[in-house]
Formats: sequence, C-alpha cells, structure tokens
Amino acid sequence: MSDTTALAIYNVSKRFETFRALEAIHLEVKKGELVCFLGPSGCGKTTLLRIIAGLESCDEGEIVQYGKTVTQLPPSKRDYGIVFQSYALFPNLTVAKNIGYGLREKGMEKKETKKRVKELLALVGLSGSEEKYPSELSGGQQQRVAFARAIATKPSLLLLDEPLSALDARVREHLRQEIRELQKTLGITTIMVTHDQEEALSIADKIVVMNHGVIEQIGTPLEIYRHPKTLFVADFIGKINLLNALYRGENLFSVGKLSFSVHLEENALPVEDQAAKLLIRPEDIKLYDAEAENIIEGIVLKMTFLGSFCRLFVSINGLLENVLLLDLPHKLLLRDAIREQSPITLAIAPKDIRYFLEPTHA
Repeated sequence: MSDTTALAIYNVSKRFETFRALEAIHLEVKKGELVCFLGPSGCGKTTLLRIIAGLESCDEGEIVQYGKTVTQLPPSKRDYGIVFQSYALFPNLTVAKNIGYGLREKGMEKKETKKRVKELLALVGLSGSEEKYPSELSGGQQQRVAFARAIATKPSLLLLDEPLSALDARVREHLRQEIRELQKTLGITTIMVTHDQEEALSIADKIVVMNHGVIEQIGTPLEIYRHPKTLFVADFIGKINLLNALYRGENLFSVGKLSFSVHLEENALPVEDQAAKLLIRPEDIKLYDAEAENIIEGIVLKMTFLGSFCRLFVSINGLLENVLLLDLPHKLLLRDAIREQSPITLAIAPKDIRYFLEPTHA
C-alpha cells in the first residue's frame, strides 16, 4: 500500500447463506479521490460500502484505512462520515443539533460546536437555518444537512450511500455538482454508491463497475465509457449497438451481408472465422461524407427527441434484423431534411468500432 492510498480492500468476500454478495474484492482508493461504486441492484455495491463502514462484517479479507487495519473495528472506532439515502436526520432535533450531534459526542465545547455548525451551514448554503427542524426543509435541503453532519468531525473518509436517489431529477443534478465541488474544496476521500451511470460519469475520479458480487472494471469515466473491458460494462454504461459478427481477415468483420473495417487491438487479435460482437456507440455513427469508411445505407424508422440531440432508429440494408441507433444534433437533421421514412447514408470510422471476441473451440 503506497503513501497516497487512503483505503485498501484486500480479497474481501461476503455471503448471505447461499447467496454470494461479494467475491474476492480487491481495490485501492487514493487520497482525495471521489470513487463511485456503480452497478445494478443486487450487485454488491452497498454491501461493500457497509463493510467499509463496519456496519457489516466480511467473511474473508482485510480493510486498511490510512495504513491501519480496521477490519474488526466497530463503526465508532473508524474514521469516516456517512450519508444515507434516507438522510437519517433526527426529526426531533433542530438543524444545528443534527449537525452538531457528532461533535457533542466527541466532547467539543458548546461554543466551539456552535461555531463549527455555523461554518458548515455556510459551506452547504443553509446559513440561518440553525433552528429549523428537518420537516421544515425540502429534500435537497435535508440532504445538505446530512452532508454537513457527515463532515462535521472532519473525517478522513466520506461514505455516500445513494445520497441523491430520493430527489427529483433537477435537484439531483444540481446537488451532485455541489457535492463534487465541496468534495474537491475539502479534499476529502469519498466513496459514493450509485446505480445512476450519468451520476457516476459526471462526478467520479474513478468508477468501480460491479456485477454479481465481483468488480467488472475499474477506471476513469472516460476509460469506462470508451474502453469497456467486458460486454456487461459496455451494455451497462450508456447506449450501444451490439452486432453479431465473424472475422474474415484483413481487419474485416462480416455482419449479415455487410463488412466492417475495424482497428484491431494487439491484446485481442482475432483468428479467421472467429465469432465476435461489435460495439458501436450511437454518437459515433456519422452522416456520410466523401472521406468516410464503412459506408452503410438505410431507412429512418423512428426519431425520438431527447433535448440536445435526436435519436434515430435506422433499418440498415443488409443487416437483416438489426436496427441501429444513432444520435444526431438537430441542426444536421434540418440541414439534410432527415425525417421518418427517409433514406439515409451513414459512416462509421474503424477506430469507433470496438469488438469482443467469443472463445474459439478446438
């Protein structure tokens, strides 16, 4: 474990009777990082967070925080703040008393506690709310109070368990950016559990994608999105077109009656006639131009307005049952008079097609 490591998880496993919740999890979190545990419901992300917090025990493995093994320590002996999905505020206590709860438990004097609470309320944009009760606050304001309470004792680690999932979309988007800015300002190492891929992509330094109790991939948001290492990660993060293909040699994969030129990866070179799946992001399919490669033609079946862009569903000549999704800015649709049932010519650059090889049989 290096000097820059805040938290190290070694070979952690957990079972609930016959259900495997976590299997041999290995992970290091650097000081000051915001790391998102991302995955579908039941993938093990919340269980892992609870084990880090000491709210759940692991069957095997070790948890090391800033060089100190904390695997067997109770939550009260671990140095972290935590924010739950439900906020978990005391309804009978004022905002000031909620935030100051941990400070009083640690024996801070009343005057100092009052000063710290005032600082924290200013930090989260709730100055003057000391005497209000949680029921008098909106969901977003309650979440700010929960965040202030979590960082009140200046913990070395902040744990966030789906903290924004109970809020509506607009408030959630605003608050996640606030959390990110506060996290960077404070420099506090943070682990956030979420099932929302947009949330993880927009604020994380590093994403840990989990599925069925194992880690599928660890990487930056850009690495996870542009270079998924497994089909699960590719399919879970963003929209994709996935095509069944056969490798025909000379960088060419056949799909139906079409051939696609693809840049080959040295660590995954196919053999002739090897089956594969081609992955193409909707935004990587372009309108035809004279310099383009992988030219395909089709008919626009449907157009869906999605705010800043429009998603097209296109039946491609020669692709049999496949319908490709592509995302285009509105100005291009207007420029080329593209509408439903109109013909369309598209192009896909070889570098924008990724492939996953299927095992060969001896």
